[in-house]
Amino acid sequence: MSVTTVSGGSRTPQRETVIAQRRGPVLVLTLNRPERLNAWNDELEDRCFALLAKADADPEVRAIVLTGAGRGFCAGADMDDLRQVGEVGAATDLAALDLPKRERPRWFPLTLRKPLIAAINGAAAGLGLVQALYCDIRLSTPDAKLTTAFARRGLIAEYGIAWLLPRLVGPGRAMDLLLSGRVVRGTEAYEMGLVNRVVEPELLLDAAVDYATDLATWCSPASMSVMKRQVLQALDTDFATAAGTADALMLEAFRHPDATEGVTSYLERRAPAFRPLDPK
Repeated sequence: MSVTTVSGGSRTPQRETVIAQRRGPVLVLTLNRPERLNAWNDELEDRCFALLAKADADPEVRAIVLTGAGRGFCAGADMDDLRQVGEVGAATDLAALDLPKRERPRWFPLTLRKPLIAAINGAAAGLGLVQALYCDIRLSTPDAKLTTAFARRGLIAEYGIAWLLPRLVGPGRAMDLLLSGRVVRGTEAYEMGLVNRVVEPELLLDAAVDYATDLATWCSPASMSVMKRQVLQALDTDFATAAGTADALMLEAFRHPDATEGVTSYLERRAPAFRPLDPK
């Protein structure tokens, strides 16, 4: 399997906060602040989101894997940033703070058209857990530590996690995880549906890349893009509406070249040659 290092976003003299590597049709993004357990800050976010946007527009990239360097996936918002906000906010109207204007919203990963797989190799806390929940599929090591953490920092359910979490694990479990801020290990996270699969640490990244490669090889990019949108939209609709939408989309799918290629490749017992998504 070929591995190619690629660039994206603006380069700085410092070490890249996110490393991008191509593994065939899969792009692997590695959060790269291991001495801080890959704590999230504006520099890391800008580069990560720029690389995600570039991958979503690249016809040669069919799926994306997100992981962390070192012992952690992402320990959440950088505590230095939180400390500064706390010190200023304690004596100041927060509306008056000169907060940075974001080019993309924090939930930008949810807008991607291509599959996004999280390989949770260690701690995923607060905003780090939210970023993992923004991914379509989550693989975790058995001992990875996952926690919402917000209640233990005097914060609230941030960045849409109050919407996401109940839909993944149910209202009761979501309330437990949010109110207590307790740590759950990867094995318990799997049992409650927070992650899709548990993999031993030395096999985690390869397992995530293999899964992503399987999607890239056998699944229509157009189909996956539409289904991602369907699932998100259906979470806020009733069954009749979701089924009606599917009927309309099905007619469009029958007219798409991928439908012909999917059937033909199956009958000919070969890998399909599905068309890439159009660049944005």
